[in-house]
Amino acid sequence: MRDHGRPAVKVSRPAGAVVTGAGRGLGRQLARLLVERGHTVLLTDVDAEAAKTAAAELGERAVPYVLDVRDGAQLAAARDEIVERAGRLDVWVNNAGILRTGPAWEQDEHTRRFMIEVNALGTMNGTVAAIEAMRSYGGHVVNIVSLGGLTAVPGEAVYAASKHAAIGFSLSTLADLRIAGIRNIDISCICPDGMWTPMLHDKLDDPASALSFSGKLLQPEEVVAAVAKVLDKPRPVTSVPAWRGLQVRLADAAPRFGLRALPLAVAHGRRAQRKLRARVDTQH
Repeated sequence: MRDHGRPAVKVSRPAGAVVTGAGRGLGRQLARLLVERGHTVLLTDVDAEAAKTAAAELGERAVPYVLDVRDGAQLAAARDEIVERAGRLDVWVNNAGILRTGPAWEQDEHTRRFMIEVNALGTMNGTVAAIEAMRSYGGHVVNIVSLGGLTAVPGEAVYAASKHAAIGFSLSTLADLRIAGIRNIDISCICPDGMWTPMLHDKLDDPASALSFSGKLLQPEEVVAAVAKVLDKPRPVTSVPAWRGLQVRLADAAPRFGLRALPLAVAHGRRAQRKLRARVDTQH
């Protein structure tokens, strides 16, 4: 970590940024936000073609980069790449994530491990890599978590566990930074409700993912707007929409009541799935 007695170097011109899982969906739109703000952005994805296509769409300040977030060495190399290109790292967005639904006892060990490694370990790897590059100039780590990181999620137990780990790590690391006297590095967690991205496109016929459809199904643009706000004014946790964050925290405060209410939320989600499936079928 940086010398506590050394003043942070203040900078204003946007420089480097990294977005993981930027080949499609929300990640691509977050990369667009950062390009529009003047950053040189490393668009990372495990899918080389998706990264290349997204970067070509966003212009010369967008650079495709292939990596697997489970590999800390690859994330460190991505960090060094953006610092070499842009001079420093301003923003790192840990967006890469996967969702496999169903009761934990019906998932094999590989599936459980895969979700934990991508969603939790990937966030940890990216955050640590970013902090190493932000010691002198400061910077901002934005972790795309989920409302599932704040509460119980039927049909998505391992996914929820991975997201609880991500938010616990993020807030604890932020606390460690502050205790160490480091105030020029921020960590913000964005916790969206169910969002209409490729992650949910194939879940319309999946009863195990019904809770993801129980609230207002978000558009990626709404989450991008929330990220833009925390980039301007960092916050440790932002729920999208805000009222859903309050709702699940109240349920967590009274777990017995919250667990009794979950079947109603799941039933509502399944009705929403059927309506959305009918709408999609009509459009096609």
